[in-house]
Amino acid sequence: MQDFPFDLLRRFPDVEAENLQAHDATDRLLAARGLADASARGLDGAQVAVIGDAYGAITLQLAAAGLTGVRVHQDLATGRAALAANAARLGLAGTFEPRELDAGLLRGARLVLAQLPRGLAELEEAADAVARWAAPDAMLIAGGRVKHMSLGMNEVLRTRFADVAAGLASQKSRLLTASGPLPVPDRPPFPVCEPQGDVGLTLCAYGGAFAGARLDIGTRFLLGFLDRIPAGDAVDLGCGTGALAAAYALRHPGARVVATDRSAAAVRSARATAAANGLADRIRVEHDDAGGLLAAGSADVVLLNPPFHLGSAVHAGAGMRLIEAAGRILRPGGELWCVANRHLDYRRTLAGAVGRTEAVGRSPKFTVTRSVRRG
Repeated sequence: MQDFPFDLLRRFPDVEAENLQAHDATDRLLAARGLADASARGLDGAQVAVIGDAYGAITLQLAAAGLTGVRVHQDLATGRAALAANAARLGLAGTFEPRELDAGLLRGARLVLAQLPRGLAELEEAADAVARWAAPDAMLIAGGRVKHMSLGMNEVLRTRFADVAAGLASQKSRLLTASGPLPVPDRPPFPVCEPQGDVGLTLCAYGGAFAGARLDIGTRFLLGFLDRIPAGDAVDLGCGTGALAAAYALRHPGARVVATDRSAAAVRSARATAAANGLADRIRVEHDDAGGLLAAGSADVVLLNPPFHLGSAVHAGAGMRLIEAAGRILRPGGELWCVANRHLDYRRTLAGAVGRTEAVGRSPKFTVTRSVRRG
């Protein structure tokens, strides 16, 4: 494992910076444990699944050591592209099978390796999926950085597995081992759908969706300006659970609306939200990085609540990319309506990428801006 060329792994097309790495110690621990367990149990790659492999470091270590045909699920479109590019760079293309988080990923799997998510709901969904669809003797080995782990993770795993054990910390990472899948409810626990009576919406969320089935306060603030946002072909860029897309479609019945997000969990959530509000035929939801599948000059309106984190790191790079994407997607004279934390001064970026920008509303935490695409 020490000979694996970690220095060749890249995050691209995701944001790259000195403080953002394409691998960590947990990736190394999970791959080493996975190879040891697969060897001891006589497993081949088709009996192994990987969940949450950010940029392919786990999957490609397994493949480089000869364990090929592993099924892998990554939530982010950027992670999927990075894994494919890293595999090609290392001569390992075609040695794994990308899958969604469903029965196709886990059917017959006897060993599942997973990077622990930060949210307990996302972990609950993954644990339920393994217990529901993997082999009866399946073992789930989940790892994370110690500083991000909590006892609540053990308790979530115990709802789906008879035995849960924590390993010793190594390189500031730790592995949890869950075995003995328990019987599961007839229906999966996600999506969760909750009415938001004050804004006339029902929101639905899968485990990995930001804010779950609740309306985050930034989006709620932007919805207060909905009557001022013109009708037209609209894009909810970085749509999350689809609240902005659904609210806009309800406000403008004749509008065509596209919602796009790089998170597969967000995309599934936005589709469920559209269906719950009777909008499944009016909102198209795309799994896409920064609107890359959308044609230039194809939108009259872009709605944006940009993130300011990349994983566990505070970084404005993802928000900057979405603003630049909005400038490309908008037609001349089209409008970008953006809500952002007040401490993030995006005005120069908005003006440069889109055009004339004005602040149209402020709260103690957020600023809403309107930017008009230059001709």
